[in-house]
Amino acid sequence: MSAMGHWRIMRVDHWIKNVFVLPGVIVALTVAPERLMVALIPRVLIGLLAIGLVASGNYVLNEVLDAPGDRAHPRKRLRPVAAGEIRAGPALVQWILLLAAGIGLGLVVSVAFAVTLLVLAVAGTLYNLPPIRTKDIPYIDVLSEAINNPLRMLAGWFLVGLGSVLIPVSLLVSYWMIGCYFMALKRYSELRQAADLAELRRYRPVFRFYSEPALLASIMCYASAAMLFLGAFIMRYRLELILAFPLVAIVMGLYMLLAFAPESPVQEPERLWREPRLVVAVALCTVAMLVLLFVDIPVLHEVFRPTLPVSGGR
Repeated sequence: MSAMGHWRIMRVDHWIKNVFVLPGVIVALTVAPERLMVALIPRVLIGLLAIGLVASGNYVLNEVLDAPGDRAHPRKRLRPVAAGEIRAGPALVQWILLLAAGIGLGLVVSVAFAVTLLVLAVAGTLYNLPPIRTKDIPYIDVLSEAINNPLRMLAGWFLVGLGSVLIPVSLLVSYWMIGCYFMALKRYSELRQAADLAELRRYRPVFRFYSEPALLASIMCYASAAMLFLGAFIMRYRLELILAFPLVAIVMGLYMLLAFAPESPVQEPERLWREPRLVVAVALCTVAMLVLLFVDIPVLHEVFRPTLPVSGGR
């Protein structure tokens, strides 16, 4: 048994994905700015650690259940469980302990936050565990993995302590669809660059059903839905954010461009920080949204004031 192997299957380097929690924190602070205080910092840090532990629990289960397929993959065959470095039994115990520790730590923040982590754990279990194993069902695999995005945003919302105020559903759905867009591009890149299609299908059975045109069509659907629901949120709650739309489009365009690159980093999102154009675009988009969330621009409300009669005589 290898202690380092048990550490590696936790994929702590993937905790960078927990930045998707922060938009939930920021949006919540626009609703309750009085909660922006020093005491919020330890609460957020505890919450991020709790989410990281639950995410690691999901990764451990993934390593155990994917080991047979990973042995047919040129890189993933070196993962600790697939390589025989650690046994499945102790890894499953590690899975349970990580989930228990994460959800238990989540209770320190709030019950609502801990329940969100529980749902995140259940989603990860359904994604990996037979007989449901949603990762082997075409299109459902993308939807079920990307559900982690709105769950992380909801966790960020509860970190601020807004359990009595509901986060806008339009924002959650947009966040979900953006996650689907990213995940479908990962699938597209994997399929497009596969040297051996039969080997890819052995490694991930869902590719028996996918084709490049079908994945591209789904990518367009996810992108359209993401922008539709983001637009609904903006028009209803924060019109100033409409000025950030060009930057959002640039980020999504650059991400799609990367999907066509050889050995595309979209297949391993933790490598995306090495892409300078994407990093700069994301940084600019983030800064613009932060500013627009807190700065009022009254003239925009005049420009976009409804000019047609409201249906139904209202």
